[in-house]
Amino acid sequence: MKNDKILSLIGLATKAGKTVSGEFSTEKSVKTGKGYLVLVAADASENTKKKFRNMCGFYEVPIYFLSDKEHLGRAMGKEFRASLSVQDPNFAEALRKELEKNGFS
Repeated sequence: MKNDKILSLIGLATKAGKTVSGEFSTEKSVKTGKGYLVLVAADASENTKKKFRNMCGFYEVPIYFLSDKEHLGRAMGKEFRASLSVQDPNFAEALRKELEKNGFS
């Protein structure tokens, strides 16, 4: 699975305390300028995807859609997660490079 490196980077960032997850926390992270990158599960509802797409466009935060809620949650050591925000510029850049290398846009 080509998401393995991406998911392990998410796990590292989470262990370092540099991610927040869940709709409310992700939204707050972006709106307060702390979020450097947003990941949304590809199987999240259309409403959720649209909300984050619009918000990230407005605040100029890169957004990517990948995997599913189960894998995203498991990478963070939690239950299902539809969205997460990376709050560290270095982790965000590493993830962005890996996502683009794997064809995510």
